[in-house]
Amino acid sequence: MVYMCWLHMPMAMIEVTASSRHYVDRLFDPDPQKVLQGVIDMKNAVIGNNKQKANLIVLGAVPRLLYLLQQESSSTELKTECAVVLGSLAMGTENNVKSLLDCHIIPALLQGLLSPDLKFIEACLRCLRTIFTSPVTPEEILHSSECGPDHQTILFNHGAVQNIAHLLTSLSYKVRMQALKCFSVLAFENPQVSMTLVNVLVDGELLPQIFVKMLQRDKPIEMQLTSAKCLTYMCRAGAIRTDDNCIVLKTLPCLVRMCSKERLLEERVEGAETLAYLIEPDVELQRIASITDHLIAMLADYFKYPSSVSAITDIKRLDHDLKHAHELRQAAFKLYASLGANDEDIRKKIIETENMMDRIVTGLSESSVKVRLAAVRCLHSLSRSVQQLRTSFQDHAVWKPLMKVLQNAPDEILVVASSMLCNLLLEFSPSKEPILESGAVELLCGLTQSENPALRVNGIWALMNMAFQAEQKIKADILRSLSTEQLFRLLSDSDLNVLMKTLGLLRNLLSTRPHIDKIMSTHGKQIMQAVTLILEGEHNIEVKEQTLCILANIADGTTAKELIMTNDDILQKIKYYMGHSHVKLQLAAMFCISNLIWNEEEGSQERQDKLRDMGIVDILHKLSQSPDSNLCDKAKTALQQYLA
Repeated sequence: MVYMCWLHMPMAMIEVTASSRHYVDRLFDPDPQKVLQGVIDMKNAVIGNNKQKANLIVLGAVPRLLYLLQQESSSTELKTECAVVLGSLAMGTENNVKSLLDCHIIPALLQGLLSPDLKFIEACLRCLRTIFTSPVTPEEILHSSECGPDHQTILFNHGAVQNIAHLLTSLSYKVRMQALKCFSVLAFENPQVSMTLVNVLVDGELLPQIFVKMLQRDKPIEMQLTSAKCLTYMCRAGAIRTDDNCIVLKTLPCLVRMCSKERLLEERVEGAETLAYLIEPDVELQRIASITDHLIAMLADYFKYPSSVSAITDIKRLDHDLKHAHELRQAAFKLYASLGANDEDIRKKIIETENMMDRIVTGLSESSVKVRLAAVRCLHSLSRSVQQLRTSFQDHAVWKPLMKVLQNAPDEILVVASSMLCNLLLEFSPSKEPILESGAVELLCGLTQSENPALRVNGIWALMNMAFQAEQKIKADILRSLSTEQLFRLLSDSDLNVLMKTLGLLRNLLSTRPHIDKIMSTHGKQIMQAVTLILEGEHNIEVKEQTLCILANIADGTTAKELIMTNDDILQKIKYYMGHSHVKLQLAAMFCISNLIWNEEEGSQERQDKLRDMGIVDILHKLSQSPDSNLCDKAKTALQQYLA
């Protein structure tokens, strides 16, 4: 490392630094007039002088300028000049922009837009535009607050739709494009705006018809794409039907065209991602897209780009595309996920596309989080197929990279990956065994402790699938790893899905007699306590039904049923639910009674007598007259046990 003493610096450098220091010092003068003059002088000094800009940033000018810009006591003129200087600094190098971002310049400038002074607003907007056109600025910063929809509503309420609509007929292409972009942003996931746009007239023509004209093949690609986005967003917001001709015959084919290899990288990315969004909830659109222009095969090219024989002769373009090739893979995975969301034949076509499973498996370990997320989503979509779980997923041992992804990933990936693991743990999946052997139980039990409810649901859901018809050892492993404390925490979880899946897990653990007796001998007291709490609590019908089904399983045990027979409180609850107004609950309570009084089992006479004394037989007689045939049959079958 070379240490440079400032005395040996070139003379010019010292002069610049000294003069720069003078500019910064003046920003701290107690006299506001001198501060204003200092900022104006600074503005003149930095114009076109990148070295001076860099020096001022190093010397701490940015935090002070931002402070002055935000001070209520600062004059509007001073605030405006500060915004101009900051805009000038932003026009320097990418490092300058990074320094400005690090000082949280964007919230300060956005706040400035609330000022009543037009000159100040303009200076803030110019600076924001310079910052946002820099490649180092992440776009999501603008929407980092949760008020995206609020911004749409504010613009909508202030007449943005009417004021922007007439600009679509402007003679200037640039103006038409900006108006189009504005509509796409306004309509995104916003039913209120979208429903209004459908009925807006411009020169006697409805807006959707204008958008359709703008996505015709003879229009510039940018215009086609943005119009297709507007129509897509309006369709997804419920303002245009999915079977409308403007979607099926115009928007969808336009977006498929954007996926062809003739298009530029960013056009292919945007086309595929918009198409994925358009068809995501609609199986008919998925089917149409899958047979349009050989789309499934066309997307395979997204993974071969840029190829060694690439037609790109522009070196700058090639360099750009190499840096962004991962965006193509991400877009392809997203579109494959949407295409294969519902239809078995489409999934089969996707999986049979050259090296598809290998590509997805590779995608799971890419460095880009977005590509990994898209690959997991694609895999999750394909894992909904029983056939593929049994074949392709097994042939490629997909569970291995998936388990690796689950070890250490951001929440958004964990949610999808754990959801997919639920599918791989279904009883017919050949991956179930190796997943169990690779430490899945501990991993899933860990997920149930997450603060994210979606992860808790998936962790417990996967354990529920794992416990289904499992051998005693696996059930014991689950109970040991989960711990009774955690099980009961989940049974009192505020998220209904977590509660339902936990009850499902308990029901699967308590199946087959030896297992029921074994588990109830070690955890019986706590389980009965939990059951009591749920039956007494303010829960919906489904929760109570699941809980009564758990009781019916316990009543099916050989020794376990005594835990019910010796618990008068529980017996009274079963009796209460037999007379409930909801048939589902009556049926579930009936199952408990049937299992307790079954004749062929030891001690059945004593149990029958005790239940008769409680008035259960009278209720059975009443239920045998029920208009519900299912309930009526179950009551008659139970009464026969008393007569046998």
